[in-house]
Amino acid sequence: MKISFDLDDTLIPANKDEFPTEVRSFIQKLFGVELIRKDTISLLKKLKAQGHKIGVYTTSYRSKSKIWFQFYSYGFQLDFIINEKLNRKEISKAKVYATKYPPAFGIDVHIDDSEGVGIEGEKYQFNAIIIEKDDTNWCSKLENKISNFNYL
Repeated sequence: MKISFDLDDTLIPANKDEFPTEVRSFIQKLFGVELIRKDTISLLKKLKAQGHKIGVYTTSYRSKSKIWFQFYSYGFQLDFIINEKLNRKEISKAKVYATKYPPAFGIDVHIDDSEGVGIEGEKYQFNAIIIEKDDTNWCSKLENKISNFNYL
């Protein structure tokens, strides 16, 4: 299964107190690596070990290299990265009026914090799992949903 994760407010907090985060090394701080939600890397490694393709699908204008380095510095190599530049290009080709459209990239399920993306999933028939910012049990809930996932 090809699985994408949103960045802002899903894996990367808007402020440091939004949800617990991993500890950054001195080098990560020096290079401006952003904080990442606690247990993200262990979850991504587990999903990848199960044979899933794991990537980022964000509406941010961060460069692909910045996103790649962010995860690499935490010890995880992404399979794909979709930023807003690529997102806009593909959404306009598909003539879809949504913030994100995972089917344009062959994504089977997208993980996000935005209820709006969940609504778009229903409207445009794509699979989205919405996680809460304050859910401390988010990893196990997500693993359970993914393992029991039924394709549309």
